[in-house]
Amino acid sequence: MFNQITLVGRVGQAPVATTFTDTDNKLAKFSLAVAEYSSKEDNPEPMWVDVESWNGLAERVMKTITEGREVVITGRLSISKYNKEINGVKVEMKKPVIKLSGFHLCGAKPKAEKEEVEVKPATRKRKAA
Repeated sequence: MFNQITLVGRVGQAPVATTFTDTDNKLAKFSLAVAEYSSKEDNPEPMWVDVESWNGLAERVMKTITEGREVVITGRLSISKYNKEINGVKVEMKKPVIKLSGFHLCGAKPKAEKEEVEVKPATRKRKAA
């Protein structure tokens, strides 16, 4: 059985990294807003997908992925389980998570990332006739 997913979307917030001191493993997490094209609305609400990456890939994520950046991600669909307290009762919750295996930046950098470049007009010298 093969489990692979590819998504294109925009990063919601800057990735957050955690380093586990006992194993020295690094985890980077971020969320991705993905448009739902089956919707008949002009501006549908995005679907938010959580993405996790580990070790060397997590370091690359921390260096290159920024808030608002459009990315293409590939990975494995997984289910994350966690406990949440609802009305004083602990309930086991489940949510889908993408375990990142690779990514590509696409589209233009968000405006906050672009460096201001001063554009000087070119000057042309006329040849004497």
